[in-house]
Amino acid sequence: MTISVTTTFTGHVAEIRFARPPYNYASPQLLGKIADALDVLDADPEIRCSVLSAEGKSFCAGADLAGDESITGTGGMASIGQLYVQAERIFRRKKPMVAAVHGAAIGAGLGLALAADFRVAGPGARFSSNFTRLGFHPGFGITHTLPRVVGVQRAGWMMLSSERVKPDAALEWGLVDRVAPEGQVSDAALAVAQEIAANAPLALVSVRATWTDGLADAVVVALRHEHEQQTLLKGTADYTEGVASVFERREARFIGR
Repeated sequence: MTISVTTTFTGHVAEIRFARPPYNYASPQLLGKIADALDVLDADPEIRCSVLSAEGKSFCAGADLAGDESITGTGGMASIGQLYVQAERIFRRKKPMVAAVHGAAIGAGLGLALAADFRVAGPGARFSSNFTRLGFHPGFGITHTLPRVVGVQRAGWMMLSSERVKPDAALEWGLVDRVAPEGQVSDAALAVAQEIAANAPLALVSVRATWTDGLADAVVVALRHEHEQQTLLKGTADYTEGVASVFERREARFIGR
């Protein structure tokens, strides 16, 4: 498993760029490296805002529920639990973060995008809480963060329908804050971050703490409940069928067991 997480600096903005080819599947190792980078930036007095971006065709296509042996094996739910430990670290950062989303932000990838304070999307971006299509339950705190961003009704639709939301609708719903032209997503996200970073650093941390007060704690409560429900559903025939159908590119034949 090849994982790369690099940080580059432009003035008071840092860009964290990650890669786990070919689809940037989420894993405890990948999220841990992102959280480590954010910890370093929190301790750097010169950095006021960060950008989270990805290499390749996808921002993050979720967790590899079919191909990652750490998830598909007997200890799979423990591995997902460790993924959520790292997710909590990302939510507990102190400084603002902008996500530059191109391609798929699916499942855990949607959760990672929602962990940012703002999102910039390219024309090919797709956002989906696709868990019900897999016979599974949403994770990564999505049951809390998605309604907070788009409202209860639209969040419910996304979670129950597994619809892939395109950038124009995502902008209308407030799921993204800007839509950038093809090939300019990272630059547009950096521009948003620089606009934030032009302001007083202590005030930025203080205001973000007020704005997001209780968010990380609420996400942890959601993560625990989500993990419990995922554990129950992972043992069902519908989960096995849902995962198989997605990776075999066919309609699922669910039986309610």
